[in-house]
Amino acid sequence: MIKLNQILIVEGKYDKLHLAGLVDTLIIPTEGFCIFKDKEKIALLRQLTRQHGAVILTDSDSAGFLIRNRLKQLLQGLPVTHVYIPDIAGKEKRKSTPSAEGQLGVEGIPLPLLQQILTEAGVLCQQSDDIKGRITKTDFMLWGLAGRQDSARKRHSLQKALNLPSRLSANTLLEVLCRLYTKEEIETIVTQMFP
Repeated sequence: MIKLNQILIVEGKYDKLHLAGLVDTLIIPTEGFCIFKDKEKIALLRQLTRQHGAVILTDSDSAGFLIRNRLKQLLQGLPVTHVYIPDIAGKEKRKSTPSAEGQLGVEGIPLPLLQQILTEAGVLCQQSDDIKGRITKTDFMLWGLAGRQDSARKRHSLQKALNLPSRLSANTLLEVLCRLYTKEEIETIVTQMFP
């Protein structure tokens, strides 16, 4: 597993799933063109990129470049590294036919090649010490944010109070909180919100 201090922005959930076994960092999918209108996710990307920097890794087709160029505008002036995959003809295993342009997307690129691309881009780090705190799933359970009937409601309330997108999964919320807050900060907030 390779480590990045920056967050990694990809196009879709299959790109995220493919990279999750290779890269130790917060991976956020744009959900394709949905990023163009998702103000909550845009605000989250700006906040995370401002604090940690971002690596943008999209497909090399026209849609991937359209999304990449929109992200350039949205994150202008912030520490962003653009990483590109090569044009490789083929189709992803889960698809019955190739894409319109006949190229592999991020999810279809072999992991050793992706590791080489990220290494050559100079985005790997020796350690991820700059992450502010290690909030765990156990903490979520102790705070009532997981494992209880009202946990989803509490997470949603916390996300709203912290101006985070409401559609974050519990695991993604955990990763985001680790990037933005210390364990003590979140414990204080949760204790005040849910005495």
